[in-house]
Amino acid sequence: MRGGGSPVTRPAGGGYLPGQAAYRRVVVGLGAGGLANFALLYYVQPLLPTLATRYGVPAGTSAQALSVSTMAMAVALIGIGPLSDAVGRVNVLRWSLAVSGALGVVSAFVTSWPALLVLRGLMGVALAGLPAVALAYLREEIHPSAHPQANATYIAGTATGGALGRLLPGPLDAWGGWTFATCTIAGVTLAAALAVTLLVPPSTGFTPTPPRVRAVLGGMGRTVRDPVVLALCLVGFAGMGAFVGIYNAIAFRLQAPPYQLGHAATLVYLAYPVGIAGPTVARLLAARLGRWPATVLLVAGMAAGTLVVGAGPLPLVMAGLGLLTFAFLGAHSLATAWVVDRARRTGVGTAQASSGYLLAYYTGSAAIGVTATHLWSQHGWLAVTTLSLVLAALAAAGATLAARGERPGPGRGGEGAGGGTTVTDALVPEG
Repeated sequence: MRGGGSPVTRPAGGGYLPGQAAYRRVVVGLGAGGLANFALLYYVQPLLPTLATRYGVPAGTSAQALSVSTMAMAVALIGIGPLSDAVGRVNVLRWSLAVSGALGVVSAFVTSWPALLVLRGLMGVALAGLPAVALAYLREEIHPSAHPQANATYIAGTATGGALGRLLPGPLDAWGGWTFATCTIAGVTLAAALAVTLLVPPSTGFTPTPPRVRAVLGGMGRTVRDPVVLALCLVGFAGMGAFVGIYNAIAFRLQAPPYQLGHAATLVYLAYPVGIAGPTVARLLAARLGRWPATVLLVAGMAAGTLVVGAGPLPLVMAGLGLLTFAFLGAHSLATAWVVDRARRTGVGTAQASSGYLLAYYTGSAAIGVTATHLWSQHGWLAVTTLSLVLAALAAAGATLAARGERPGPGRGGEGAGGGTTVTDALVPEG
């Protein structure tokens, strides 16, 4: 199955370069795919109060609509990379978006809460295809000199998808209800699947091979035995948990007194785009201070943002969310770059190390997202704040353990080096 449009020729000696039509097709197609992928994943977050009312479930239970997708994605990420080795990168990219978009349309019309959760779980499995494969495709098809630029464009698409997934659903729900909002977001995903099919050229720098199960399992075994990677998984689990917990619970807090904002509560998510600059600033901090100090500083910024969100006045709530998002995306980008660099330096497979980190990352989202909404409904905002602060402390501890686990030496890029890989070599800093 080949892509649409005119045939493209991969330049001899290294891949597509900026200025070539094929390069533009790649970055536009994958940028659109990243946007749609994460918009479909996260659009339910601002609609959790709507789901609680529509399906007659408690506030804490409504968070399962997001958690079941993120947990399913986490597990699926482990297997989809090897699957793409067998069936091809572009096929996985296309079918990931097409299947998840179709499941999204179906989910708009179900009236049973268990049925919705099943569909959201299947959606998470399908959605895993794009983040599991996109960066590998870029590494194989784009000239090495253009990797940072192409990766940054894709990452910007995923971050924009995270932002639109929180900003658009409220107005869409207010105008046409849950079904209209869901069909719109799912329709965007189907349009992105078409864009990937028409624009993204078939792989020329990759030859499908049968998956080697023993090699994959061996790589995962080496990953879980590496104390630095394990410590960085703690950073991902705790950081993502603190972030999603606040964002899940804030949707309910803004519906309650003294705010009672209704659909206008969506406006606080205008703070989210502030965070898109986080990875860039994080890279500069790491270059100046070193990875470990920069990561701990950003985790401290998450804690500060959490406290500001709890201050009370709505402008401070927005400012706190902006700081939280900025600091989280920055810390996440440093942790993922650190994981990739550590895997390269120690001979652990980068794909397996990345999968391990993302498994911990999305497990934090699933587990803490539900926990935070339960805490809000039973104990109020102070309980949510306390949980987030405890998780921030765990993330800082994880970064510290990772730094101590590094063995400094020439060319090893230890924790004080602040380098080894750039942020755009990392996994995707979506949230």
